[in-house]
Amino acid sequence: MTFKELGIRPEILRAIEELGFENAMPVQAETLPVLLNNDVNLVALAQTGTGKTAAFGLPLIQKIDYSSRETEVLILCPTRELCIQIANDCKNFAKYVDGCTILPVYGGASIDVQIRALKKGVKIVVATPGRMNDLINRGKVNFSNIRYVVLDEADEMLNMGFKEDLDKILSETPREKNTLLFSATMPKEVEEIARNYMSDPVRIQIGSRNQGSDNVKHFYYLVHAKDRYLALKRIADYYPEIYGIVFCRTKLETQEVADMLIRDGYSADSLHGDLSQAQRDHVMNRFRTRNIQMLVATDVAARGLDVNDLTHVINYNLPDELEQYVHRSGRTGRADKLGISIAILNLKEKYKIRDIERQIKKEFSKAQIPTGGEVCEKQLLNMIDKVENVDVNYVEIEKYLPEISKKLELLDKEELIRRFVSLEFNRFLEYYRGARDLNVIDERREREDRGERGERRSDRGDSRRAPKSGNFVRLFVGMGHRDRVVPQRIIGMINDYTQDRDIEIGKIDILDNFSYIEVNADKAQVIIDAFADKMVKGRPITVEVANARADGDRGGERSDRGGRSSSPRRSEGGRSSGGSDRRGGSGGRSSDRRSEGSRGSSVGDRRRSDSRPSSSGGDRRRSSGSSDRRRD
Repeated sequence: MTFKELGIRPEILRAIEELGFENAMPVQAETLPVLLNNDVNLVALAQTGTGKTAAFGLPLIQKIDYSSRETEVLILCPTRELCIQIANDCKNFAKYVDGCTILPVYGGASIDVQIRALKKGVKIVVATPGRMNDLINRGKVNFSNIRYVVLDEADEMLNMGFKEDLDKILSETPREKNTLLFSATMPKEVEEIARNYMSDPVRIQIGSRNQGSDNVKHFYYLVHAKDRYLALKRIADYYPEIYGIVFCRTKLETQEVADMLIRDGYSADSLHGDLSQAQRDHVMNRFRTRNIQMLVATDVAARGLDVNDLTHVINYNLPDELEQYVHRSGRTGRADKLGISIAILNLKEKYKIRDIERQIKKEFSKAQIPTGGEVCEKQLLNMIDKVENVDVNYVEIEKYLPEISKKLELLDKEELIRRFVSLEFNRFLEYYRGARDLNVIDERREREDRGERGERRSDRGDSRRAPKSGNFVRLFVGMGHRDRVVPQRIIGMINDYTQDRDIEIGKIDILDNFSYIEVNADKAQVIIDAFADKMVKGRPITVEVANARADGDRGGERSDRGGRSSSPRRSEGGRSSGGSDRRGGSGGRSSDRRSEGSRGSSVGDRRRSDSRPSSSGGDRRRSSGSSDRRRD
């Protein structure tokens, strides 16, 4: 269906036609008729990259009253990148609409400039919750005439800990308004917002709940943990024209991986929360213009990136919250184009794939890390393709041909080809000569997985494996059934965060709000330290020896016998695998917002001494201007 058929006004239609849009995408075709013809509350579930900005932006631009300068539309989104993207898109849509002023409001930019713009009058404000709350507290915004509130990427705002900010902002808006909620996934927290702030919303769902895009193919590679970085390089070499995002869990790991890629000759850079706004803008400008082929980023920093035609998304590590995988993979395969999402896993992480498959309702294909010979063949053919398709400037080169022909006249065609290939390719061949196979045979794990599936585990608790030897202690872990925790996930997190393959794990008891896990005593402090800066659903994960006295912030003593806790927090009941009644607090502290973590896990094999060869084309050399990136 075309936008003209949907009833878009001529001046707006002219602007979107200049942008190259004619036919509406599915979420737009479903949403536009509802919003253009009715004042309603709306909940729309659609994947990242499906055109949600136009779905709410076009009808709101068409419906608001331009006879005054009062703000009528407030759009809230989780990150400054997404805030800027939405504002720019709406400005493009409203190019020929007189009086349609649009202001992005986000942290990292001058608040004084934003305040002055608000005083002049703005019809549409696009804001991040943190900065908008700052403006409310300063008394610098007037929401008395707000008619429409849009919550874009609502699930991610909640994941980032913006619940209190959203409650405060929404309470400042008029009761008589329309609220439009757009989300890629629909966890219970998003449903709660819909219940609390929306009366009888119209619901639109494109695809299944929390489903991944049909345009994305999902693959995973199995490697040893120490080979993760080598596998990333091998994948990048096998796809010479790669243009993608590499996702890491923490800011530190993001910076380390980017630095190693740059040092090894790849066209890469980092994007994370420790960069200033100027540095972020500089990196993003280089990435959009393809001066960078691989952007290494955290989940928070990569939200809302306005980048088209990404070929790959690479999960250097899978996210802690599996719903986040939907957002990561949705960065590619946009606008009806095909994309590839890759996960690099070690053996102990393989169980996560089944959980993600259930989440996104898509299957992963197990792929093999290319061998050195396969990489060389792919690179060589890519180079030959470039030679075949190069634009030749016949006029300029003609004057040099006689001298060139004279120098090469003793070489026949075959020898000339051999020498040309050798000149360009010798370093690559040398680098991959004798390269070892990075793939892992996982027959033992497959047998274990089949055994685990054969005996369905009780919700009352579980034991992954019996202790093998040594003394064991019991750890309290501040996650439980309400965090969708299963024994495999706890074990996987321990493996990921500690990078220690010698930790023995005994009995695991999972309750509603927290869990207990037995580990060998000499590794207990390693685990506690590894979880020190980790988050679940926006709050820190508390891990401590079960009979240790908690600090004053948590209060009370956690009983190793499973009795009642003296903690003053609200108790939740649960039963262990032994059947005894165990109660205790939630085990989590209230978290600071928007934390990305400050310490990373192992980033790969640090023992390598060689770096990646590059061809003379220079397309993988480090571009100038990247030296201003801030180091952790």
